[in-house]
Amino acid sequence: MLSHDPLSTHSSSISSGIFQGANPITGATPFNPTQQDFSAYSSYSQSQYSPYYNTHYNSPYLASSNISPSAITTPIPYQHPEHPPVVPNHSPESHPGEYHPPPSPPTPGKEPEGVPARRSSDGKLRGRKRVSDPQPPLDSDIERVFVWDLDETIIIFHSLLTGSFSTRFGKDSSKAVSLGLWMEEMIFNLADSRLFFNDLEECDQVHIDDVASDDNGQDLSMYNFGTDGFQSPAGAGTLCLGSGVHGGVDWMRKLAFRYRRVKEIYNTYKNNVGGLVGSPKREEWLQLRREMEVLTDLWLTQAVKALALINSRPNCVNVLVTTTQLIPALSKVLLYGLGSAFPIENIYSATKTGKESCFERVAQRFGRRAVYVVIGDGVEEESVAKKKNMPFWRVSCRPDLEALSHALELDYL
Repeated sequence: MLSHDPLSTHSSSISSGIFQGANPITGATPFNPTQQDFSAYSSYSQSQYSPYYNTHYNSPYLASSNISPSAITTPIPYQHPEHPPVVPNHSPESHPGEYHPPPSPPTPGKEPEGVPARRSSDGKLRGRKRVSDPQPPLDSDIERVFVWDLDETIIIFHSLLTGSFSTRFGKDSSKAVSLGLWMEEMIFNLADSRLFFNDLEECDQVHIDDVASDDNGQDLSMYNFGTDGFQSPAGAGTLCLGSGVHGGVDWMRKLAFRYRRVKEIYNTYKNNVGGLVGSPKREEWLQLRREMEVLTDLWLTQAVKALALINSRPNCVNVLVTTTQLIPALSKVLLYGLGSAFPIENIYSATKTGKESCFERVAQRFGRRAVYVVIGDGVEEESVAKKKNMPFWRVSCRPDLEALSHALELDYL
């Protein structure tokens, strides 16, 4: 069992002012104060966190569409009013009826020259793109990368099935297992019915774009995935034996088509999972989410707060590295309402390669100048973080997430 200490110490200390003012949080998503009481943390000081970071923290650590998915036949049962995209508050107390994730931003339409841009209620310009519009930061401009584990760090899932969560935190074991099995069914149902997991289970990738080079850009709006001959009589397993081994150019193109469609579905429905699963699954999903939050004492709500604080910073980013296969991992992210926290390009599966390889890919992508902070509960990510000289924040209980949010609010991270 992991220690209850939220941080792993890799060196003696750093100066207490190293993080002060580095990345001020100017747009943090407000949370209902009834969710968590942070008065207990009023005595925290910056020096409390200083022993947990490397003395060389600021030095580099490494050298180093519009879719019409044929698989989706259920109509979207509801529409959300337009409002600024923010990470939702998942607390059952603050949303007693149901969860309301924010909508996906609409696909920009082409407007004739001279048409004035519309201004929404948040005061931001909407409509035709202008040269002066702010651009999202390039990967090379990112200053701080928070690399998250998924299971038992952000979400509670596997420990519900094994009974370890109920044993450790004194919860109803039969209820915990029941909710875990219910969520497991929903995860694989979504993966199979909407995200091509039956086709892709034996053709797992680390990243959604790993086979994009085999995609010829063909219009898929009328493409029939069920009759394109992707599956061979012997099964796909014989065609995905490893890196560079596949069933030919035509087959690889069909594989790439599936991953492209998965990416389109994720981006379209990441803030409207109810529209993806349809009725009556939507109602089941909402009920399950509420019951899981009650059982886990708002664990996910607290994790989402930390994710929102990071996303509110202009040059910080959340990245997910999970040992779950990529397609079920995407299904988990959607069903737990994390689509707005993790762009699909920021999700990596370590099933085939291990976490160290994924960390190296992330570091290569964002560069030597970025600071990398690892957040997780497992031995593997902690070991890799130590090897790569990256600060590690251990999550073994909900107060660890509360302390993480507190440290983020005070700019210690």
